[in-house]
Amino acid sequence: MQSASRSNLGRCLAHWLPWEGGPVSDCPFCVRIEDGEVIEQSTLAVAFSDAFPISPGHTLVVSRRHEADFFALSDMEQAALWVVALRARERIMADHAPTGFNVAINVGADAGQAVDHAHLHLVPRYAGDVEDPRGGVRWVIPEHARYWD
Repeated sequence: MQSASRSNLGRCLAHWLPWEGGPVSDCPFCVRIEDGEVIEQSTLAVAFSDAFPISPGHTLVVSRRHEADFFALSDMEQAALWVVALRARERIMADHAPTGFNVAINVGADAGQAVDHAHLHLVPRYAGDVEDPRGGVRWVIPEHARYWD
């Protein structure tokens, strides 16, 4: 017999399960999820290789539920993205042995979000892949990147 709290958790989870609302047929991430093209997964999130990788091992971690805005995801969905990201990182470490990572979430077109489905980027970095990596994600606005000058 389930405890009352476990039963309530199940009802909470059921509200956010991926089949609530279903996939969006013209969303490339929904299509990849439906096709089972994943390397790591949980009930609420999946990871797959970026179709246009910045570096070897570049991976996307995506909510199963189609929602454009990362900040509109439930707390449980956001947490699930990070859990899957940690698993994906372990796989990337084993397969590619990077020496660093950039982790990025683009929210909205003005921030560079090209696919309207919440996701985060795990971008493996390697010694010497750029001349000077200082500033990391600050390079999205180049005139503010070199803060040490």
